[in-house]
Amino acid sequence: MHIHILGICGTFMGGIAVLAKQAGHRVTGCDANVYPPMSTQLEAQGIELIEGFSPEQVSLNPDIYVIGNVVSRGNPLMEEILNRGLPYISGPQWLAEHVLQSKWVLAVAGTHGKTTTTSMLAWILEFAGLAPGFLIGGVPQNFGISARLPGTPKQDQNSQSPFFVIEADEYDTAFFDKRSKFVHYRPRTAILNNLEFDHADIFADLEAIEIQFHHLVRTVPANGLVVMNGMEESLQRVIQRGCGTPVEHFGNAEGWDAKNFSVDGSFDVEVNGRPAGRVKWELMGEHNRLNALAALAAARHVGVPVDQGIEALGQFQNVKRRMEVKGVINGITIYDDFAHHPTAITTTVAGLRSRAGNARILAVLEPRSNTMKLGTMKNALPASLADADKVFCYSANLGWDAAEALSPISAKSIISDNLQALVEAILQEAQAGDHVLVMSNGGFGGIHGMLLDRFKAG
Repeated sequence: MHIHILGICGTFMGGIAVLAKQAGHRVTGCDANVYPPMSTQLEAQGIELIEGFSPEQVSLNPDIYVIGNVVSRGNPLMEEILNRGLPYISGPQWLAEHVLQSKWVLAVAGTHGKTTTTSMLAWILEFAGLAPGFLIGGVPQNFGISARLPGTPKQDQNSQSPFFVIEADEYDTAFFDKRSKFVHYRPRTAILNNLEFDHADIFADLEAIEIQFHHLVRTVPANGLVVMNGMEESLQRVIQRGCGTPVEHFGNAEGWDAKNFSVDGSFDVEVNGRPAGRVKWELMGEHNRLNALAALAAARHVGVPVDQGIEALGQFQNVKRRMEVKGVINGITIYDDFAHHPTAITTTVAGLRSRAGNARILAVLEPRSNTMKLGTMKNALPASLADADKVFCYSANLGWDAAEALSPISAKSIISDNLQALVEAILQEAQAGDHVLVMSNGGFGGIHGMLLDRFKAG
């Protein structure tokens, strides 16, 4: 089959392209911005990329067009497809029908921590020899790739692994299917990490998102398992809407809990009040402990003993752009992190604080997500940055006044809509021993490299 993917350079659609190529299909695709690193990853797989959405691409005559949710009505290629009555399908539906069908799907949903938890879960299953397939919205460093088909499990060299681990996003599927992506996946094991208001561009309020999570829960079979954050009232409401599946909690004494955590990141795991072992790793913060508990619970559901899961986590390498150290120059450590929501910012800064001790944290923020650009979360930003010693905010392309929003912490904040000026301000402030934490869900204009180069130059 020849498939042509519209919006191929997004993380999710790029993953679908890789899976389709691995499955033996001819894969081509197009996007408005075809550039590294996604372009080089896809081209290395033998996938032909086209810049833009020219209607002439219908001359490729693929068997089907797979449509990413970046595409909307008015897109010239999409309009040509519609006018000619050519076959098309959304990315999540294609994935469900061609990859996930007949698989034991383990889906990780939630406002925060999806990528990290999905990576942990995939690694635990890999460590246990189960050779799962996966599609992850980032690059887990234990694998070095974001997507692959199931492999051959150690336990049966003559079969293909039945397991597929997927990051289950609540964002809408396509312009012609406004349901959340995750309703297509039909998991047997579902993790509900947390649930807060986000994606203000498509959801009116928290209840609207809770309804979508309810739809996900209703697809989990009676012989499946829902692994749920026991501290989240929003998730309690989701379950109360109706659930025909056993539920295990994490984050409290009623199920999976973390105890006796230390400054080196290690902590004890308890299951229903009974000790199960100690995770020894270097990841910091309560959010990562919760992610680990969820992954351990889901892995046990497919047969991985808890002690083996704990051993696997001891060898887990975090996802790129999750507290990733980009360099240490003149005693100054520069990090890259994907945090793009006040809660994620809070947990990221708190995690770094637990590692940095009394050293200074210089938080560098680009409010770039659709929700942040709309200003829906702006009033929560000052509290989310409380643990930072200095705050540098890039205010270009915002529909709200960043200086006004950050006025409660104005004494320690610098706001600029000029990236070069912001870099200069950071250079003037930073000193040996500081931790410069850069947070954005985009490339932030290459600020990491700019800082590293300037610090090297002295």
